[in-house]
Amino acid sequence: MVGGLALIAAVGAVGVIGVTAIISSISFEAPSLGDEAADRVPQETSATPVAAPDDDAWITAVADETGIPERALVAYVAADAYARGELGCEVGWNTLAGIGWVESHHGTLQGGSIDADGVARPEIRGIPLDGTNETMRIPDTDGGALDGDTQWDRAVGPLQFIPETWSIWGVDTAGDGGADPHSIDDAAATAARYLCRLDGSLTSEETWVRAIRSYNDVFDYQVRVASAAERYASVAASMTNR
Repeated sequence: MVGGLALIAAVGAVGVIGVTAIISSISFEAPSLGDEAADRVPQETSATPVAAPDDDAWITAVADETGIPERALVAYVAADAYARGELGCEVGWNTLAGIGWVESHHGTLQGGSIDADGVARPEIRGIPLDGTNETMRIPDTDGGALDGDTQWDRAVGPLQFIPETWSIWGVDTAGDGGADPHSIDDAAATAARYLCRLDGSLTSEETWVRAIRSYNDVFDYQVRVASAAERYASVAASMTNR
């Protein structure tokens, strides 16, 4: 869940442009995270792009090898391309995929899936943020429009955004005036912009950890995202060497 996440306002359409590289870090020691985290930040597996984002064969192959649904993978790659092209920021499709895995198993929680239009169905809604179960206490901010709850806010969508935050910063990738947190395209682009906001890139261990911490400052969350992101990068890199 993204708690108190502040993201970017609606922007223009996000196309699958440019080329994606494996983004992450090299060796790492961070006392604030503890020594056991040293090998949990994604390791750099390639300094060059692994494939062009519009390469359908690559998308299909990587999806098959990693288990990431193709439609979700397309969104992660497009969001990384948007960050690179529009923001000059390297976030990495694999980092976005790591977050997508931890937050909702790429939109497949609660028996759902990402449809061809990029929307997660049925809609993914978290528990009420009523201050119990170690959650924040956030009274309703959207009249239940996004989360169906008129008493408390709930994190929504495949990347789990809070309605109040989304209403300010949600990215409209289609350019139709309707940013939708249930859309994997909008959610991934929004997450990319947010992750880039602190340092303008995630190419070092320090900036990567700081970005993930800003998304969800829980140690176990950071470890799980890093583990997934590293695995995805390693699989994609190994495929280029076949």
